[in-house]
Amino acid sequence: FLEKSQAVELPIKFIPKGSGRYCCQILLKSSRDVRVYVVECIVNTDHAEAELEFLSPAYQAVIQDIPISNMSRQDWKLEAVLEGQNFYGPPVLYVHPGETVQYPLMFKPIAES
Repeated sequence: FLEKSQAVELPIKFIPKGSGRYCCQILLKSSRDVRVYVVECIVNTDHAEAELEFLSPAYQAVIQDIPISNMSRQDWKLEAVLEGQNFYGPPVLYVHPGETVQYPLMFKPIAES
């Protein structure tokens, strides 16, 4: 083990372009030693929020397809939690890597408001 005075810090700046798995190798060489460090970062987005405005005649449904793109290398299982009255959509959506799936959000008002 190295004493603290012998340790060298290696700052790394990581700026992900989105969620997914990022891998890299760091090769350190000297005249007496070669070391390879493998670094893997998994980036998840905790919450994504969006706002949509619906205008529709009473008793008529409006459907807005919302594109969900999976740019990662892993399958996504997304759970939808709809808040508010008169909104409907699938509770679960599966999106494969490299795929874009439309989430059909329906608004069906039962009265004028």
